[in-house]
Amino acid sequence: MQKYIYKFIVMTSPCEIHIYANNETLSRNTAKKILIMAKKLEEKYNFYNPNSYLSTLNQRKTDKLDVQTKDLLTRAKLFYTKTDEIFDITMGTLTDARKQKSIEKVEEEVAKLKPYIGVEHFKIKKEKLNFDNPYTLIDLGGFVKEFAVDQAVKILKKEKISSALINFGGDIYALGTKPNGEPFSIGIKNPLNPNEYLTHANISNQALTTSASYERSHMVEEKNYSHIISTKELQTQIVSATVISSSVVESGVFSTALMIDPTLMTPLDKILIDKKLTITT
Repeated sequence: MQKYIYKFIVMTSPCEIHIYANNETLSRNTAKKILIMAKKLEEKYNFYNPNSYLSTLNQRKTDKLDVQTKDLLTRAKLFYTKTDEIFDITMGTLTDARKQKSIEKVEEEVAKLKPYIGVEHFKIKKEKLNFDNPYTLIDLGGFVKEFAVDQAVKILKKEKISSALINFGGDIYALGTKPNGEPFSIGIKNPLNPNEYLTHANISNQALTTSASYERSHMVEEKNYSHIISTKELQTQIVSATVISSSVVESGVFSTALMIDPTLMTPLDKILIDKKLTITT
């Protein structure tokens, strides 16, 4: 059995698919199907493209939901509840506010828009999306990238591929084991030095994601704004959270939420994580 590696860029993230198969044509065609699927999701849910389907919803140009979008928004509402309102796809409402040139202006704009944050500001009625105000914006962000990995797993299974590793910008799923029966070993970076690995996790038929303070951020005057946005105050200083579960969407949601409130990890049955949580600090 050969290993075939495919690399591409989707949703501004470097992506890799490692497929173990005896048939190169099958492997290549499967990778193409995954790429096409991911590109379609990128185009459809691009928050910054005014012509994307998501933007037409945010601009109130349409209120019609297709099956896929209805499912994503319904799941997002569920995760909002499970994370005590930390995972919130309406944080995109603050995107323009954070582009202001001074801390004073940023905080002023945030204060104005804060009342319109929260998934309670939109409702799904049959196949329609209804907002209760003109300001709330939905940004599916990394949620779609994580969803794309879970969809890639479905494509692999449909093509009868039983051993593969998918990595979309650190959102990882290990399908099966390596041909020798060993699980896939995933390195977890040292949050204090991203150039080295702190530890490794062995996973099989599991998803792994890591959220960390060394990831994307930007400066406004002397203040550093993290890519992880929340209206809640940090409970404690967490620099890295890694979650292993049955799906990349679930792992991604909770690794991000744990950066804001690590107490979400107890009790486990409260947040319904399938496997385990690991926090590295």
